[in-house]
Amino acid sequence: MLSDLDELLSEGRVDQPRQTLMEAIEQDNVLGKRSVQSRKLAAKYLTKLYVLDVDVPLYRAFSYLWRREAAGRPLLALLMAYVRDAVLRSSASFILSMKPGTSFEREQLESFIDQQQPGRFSESTLKSTVRNLAGTWTQSGHLCGHSRKERLLATPTPAAVSMALLLGFVRGTRGQLLFESDFIKLLDCSASQGMELAESAASKGWINFKRVGTIMEVDFPRLLTDEEKGWIVEQG
Repeated sequence: MLSDLDELLSEGRVDQPRQTLMEAIEQDNVLGKRSVQSRKLAAKYLTKLYVLDVDVPLYRAFSYLWRREAAGRPLLALLMAYVRDAVLRSSASFILSMKPGTSFEREQLESFIDQQQPGRFSESTLKSTVRNLAGTWTQSGHLCGHSRKERLLATPTPAAVSMALLLGFVRGTRGQLLFESDFIKLLDCSASQGMELAESAASKGWINFKRVGTIMEVDFPRLLTDEEKGWIVEQG
């Protein structure tokens, strides 16, 4: 739903309250849907995947980075959807294991998903789900093509790496291990490249990043409040 998300968050709406965003979709029809029902479904799915609530720290950090870097938006959207959608998460290892240039076969992903969650999906639902997954991975830059798709390497950016580091931090990871998390790997990003992009993000003031040899410190004063960091420490 990247195009819908991009349209919804344009015109300065990214920082608007959730109710304002819902009204923009359902009443103003900013997404150009053909029916009231399709507007309501779009609002439902966008909220499920992206929260759309500035009172939620995860979305607030996402919106901060979204405003500041257009090139990173596809991967920012992928990261948000990844943490909130179990089926997308289950497909990640399949996509990431593909070598660049390898042809994407929907039937193989169907079989993979079915093995991960046996019997959950009917045959028709499984096919529809994999079509949607293929579209998601294409929009994020991991696949290319239309009727025939092949694996590409996504292009990580400072904003996407900042979000990936934040997600790892929230989960309790610290130091150098932040650059080896599944969130960084989701960006097709090596640890060394992640550090370079983190330095770029720090130079822009989005995050704090310091390293001396293998000792690294990453902090998020623009993305998390002191109270929120306290919650994370307590949960850890």
